[in-house]
Amino acid sequence: MQRMNPTEVVPQAYKAVLGLEKYVQANVDHTVLELVKLRASMINGCAYCVDMHSRDALAGGESSQRLFAVATWREAPFFDERERAALALTDAVTRLGEHGVPDEVWDAAAKVWSEKELADLVIAIATINVWNRIGVTMRLEPPAQA
Repeated sequence: MQRMNPTEVVPQAYKAVLGLEKYVQANVDHTVLELVKLRASMINGCAYCVDMHSRDALAGGESSQRLFAVATWREAPFFDERERAALALTDAVTRLGEHGVPDEVWDAAAKVWSEKELADLVIAIATINVWNRIGVTMRLEPPAQA
């Protein structure tokens, strides 16, 4: 059961996170952004966000085959080098451990993304992690029917 609706309780905080969301939507490739959002949401166990971003990606023309494969992206042949680098970075940033993002993950991303693109990608990953933490903590539920 949902604990609270943060948009009602702390609307200014919600608007601040929404500002980040609008920034990344305007500055990160839509296809990559949806893959990143879906992957982070899977890792974080945010059912609300997995549902939303799966539906958004499908509506944007993404294939169900690629969306299902996000769960096993390392083994799946459906992603190009830039997408793989973004997904690896998403895994590392989302599971940020004691030693941070490994150099090999960062270097692989920096090889295929410009400095600006990479900065925007990190902001996108951080933003979906904020949304996931809100969704999981507040126990936001996806709609019963899509």
